[in-house]
Amino acid sequence: MGSIINNIFHTVSNFLGSLGALIGRFGEIIWYPFNFLFSGFAAWWSHLNSFITPELVNNLLLVCFVIIGLFFLAAAIESVSDRTNPVRWGTGLFWLLFAVLFSVGQWLPNEINGACLLVIALLSLLKQVRVGQIKQLPKKVADQTVSRIGNWLFLPSILLAVLALLIAQFTNLGGQVGIGIAAALSLIVAMALTRSNVKVAYEDTQRMVRSVGSAGILPQLLATLGVVFTASGVGQATSKAISGLFPVGNHLLGVILYCVAMAVFTAVMGNAFAAFAVITAGIGIPFVVAQGGSPVVVAALGMTAGYCGTLMTPMAANFNTLPVALMEMKNPLGVIKQQFPIAICMLIVHIILMYFLAF
Repeated sequence: MGSIINNIFHTVSNFLGSLGALIGRFGEIIWYPFNFLFSGFAAWWSHLNSFITPELVNNLLLVCFVIIGLFFLAAAIESVSDRTNPVRWGTGLFWLLFAVLFSVGQWLPNEINGACLLVIALLSLLKQVRVGQIKQLPKKVADQTVSRIGNWLFLPSILLAVLALLIAQFTNLGGQVGIGIAAALSLIVAMALTRSNVKVAYEDTQRMVRSVGSAGILPQLLATLGVVFTASGVGQATSKAISGLFPVGNHLLGVILYCVAMAVFTAVMGNAFAAFAVITAGIGIPFVVAQGGSPVVVAALGMTAGYCGTLMTPMAANFNTLPVALMEMKNPLGVIKQQFPIAICMLIVHIILMYFLAF
């Protein structure tokens, strides 16, 4: 009886093995043309990428910046033409200087570029920059468009992010050029989706650019500030100042200092990436990593601890100031007030996680 069962088992096993081999062979036959197609596409794509030189990338990036400069130039002309704006000349000068910096800034001496930035800062400080009167899209038209396209309204935004990621990951064009190309394609899709003409696209672009105002350029200026801080040795000076006040060797104290400093410097600079280089060099390495902390854990949690500061500062314009301008909120700190308690709780969680996971 046992031998019969054993023979049946082997027979079934051999049959299943033969069937599996047959299916596998059949799959190879079916997959062959697709494999040939994908291999050919990969070879073609690699050949295409070989033509993308650094010089080409720089030229495309220059085109993107010139186009942005032209938008700013249009904002300057529109601002000066707005006679209802009591500070129309200051607002026009503000946008004109930005147009100059973006369009021809790379060919100007650094001293002139720096002077333009100082004038821009003074115009903002003296409240000489205002939105003025902007032509709004009729509410009836907007409601009809939203009801017609529904959730497809989000397609251009999603398409922009996906295309930018694909171009950055699978081509040699890089992220910056990828964002420029993705933005142009997404604009075309948005115009087709909403059945808008060039005039409507221009007016809506001007509305957004002028509504955002100086907050739109703040992230770039803050990133530059981080580079200046690092080059000027702020990290080393911070390390010396902290070491003179707090003893080195206490793990918990080192973790608290690092996480809180990351959050505070990010709040000051508005950019966790800019703060990371300065604070990690000045506090993270000597007070945490040098005391036995895992560099991987310390770096990962240190960066996200900085994001807690992002939630608490108007300097993080792209997170906390742009939404206020775009949604026309009455309280300029409305977004921050909602985020502040959550940011404090998350900072405490970061301290606990780093203390227990890094050592």
